[in-house]
Amino acid sequence: MAPGGREIRIRRVRGGDAGRVAELATQLGYPATTREMKLRLKQAMADKDAACFVAELAPEGVVGWIHVSVTPLLEVERRAEVNGLVVDERVRSQGAGAMLLGAGEKWARGKRCNSMSVRSNVVRERAHGFYLRNGYEHYKTQKAFRKRLRTC
Repeated sequence: MAPGGREIRIRRVRGGDAGRVAELATQLGYPATTREMKLRLKQAMADKDAACFVAELAPEGVVGWIHVSVTPLLEVERRAEVNGLVVDERVRSQGAGAMLLGAGEKWARGKRCNSMSVRSNVVRERAHGFYLRNGYEHYKTQKAFRKRLRTC
């Protein structure tokens, strides 16, 4: 329940949420158009090893989302990962993030995962506190590398 008695509702993402999900991804620092997000959501929703949930709050509508997935790894036991989590900056600290995290964790347990991990940019100190308050522990600091692959 959000302040003022407003109910936060968690549900699976739908294709019609693409515009709002794109807006929130932009707030997170990953700009996307509605068209781009429609394609991304279509792919993510078709992936049996991934799930996307949204938080709704009346009258605002979708105010947050989480994307979680399971990737089989050789070096550690089966675990899920939070690929992205964002709550609209206007309604943060009202419970939507914790509820989204809870939905992701419940989904992960249903996928036989014993743990969940999340990566968070070193500059996101508020997010670090959020994860610590929700039972996550800081266990590693690393650098991330990326390479663009050309398609044939």
